[in-house]
Amino acid sequence: MRWKRRMLLGALAVLAPALAGCEAGYNAPTLEYHQAAFGAYAMKNGVSISNAFVLGPSPSGPEVAGGRAGLFFAMTSQDGDKLVSISAPGTASTVKLAGGSVSVPAATLVDLSGPVPKAVLTGLSSPLESGSLVTLNFNFAEAGTITLTVPVQPKAYEYATFSPPANASPTARPTPISTASESASPGASGTASASIGGVTGSATPSP
Repeated sequence: MRWKRRMLLGALAVLAPALAGCEAGYNAPTLEYHQAAFGAYAMKNGVSISNAFVLGPSPSGPEVAGGRAGLFFAMTSQDGDKLVSISAPGTASTVKLAGGSVSVPAATLVDLSGPVPKAVLTGLSSPLESGSLVTLNFNFAEAGTITLTVPVQPKAYEYATFSPPANASPTARPTPISTASESASPGASGTASASIGGVTGSATPSP
């Protein structure tokens, strides 16, 4: 019995690391891979950017449509700073920030991690695919430019409930409405009518 127990303990010792490795990267019931780290991180001149990523399409859905994609991240600053702008050279023509710029008070977490995007890539040069990388320039008033390569995450798992950017609504243009028309020609007679206080009268000019 002792040798059988020793063999069982030895087998469990061999299987334990393999099981631990699978659990670290896979969901046991479905064997679906989960990334250990989701977003990108960077720190420069007292400013820290954490968990930055672009939201891509769902694994079974269509590619990102409309030339727009949401950008999510969080920031902190030791002494206080302001995020002035973001650019995505080679990927998007512009990156729009809600409010135009974002203040980062000292020792305060500024959370732009969703689920509704506060930063949006517009004018994508090509559809984004999950698993690809996007290079972004975060331009701060004091810390300068922080260049960060961020992943495109699928709209699934932890990000299944995240919202894509809302489509820009068209601007309504007023349509001019003609309220009166006049026609004048030499020797022509016309009739003008008016209503005042419920009494209607008309006048016909003589040539």
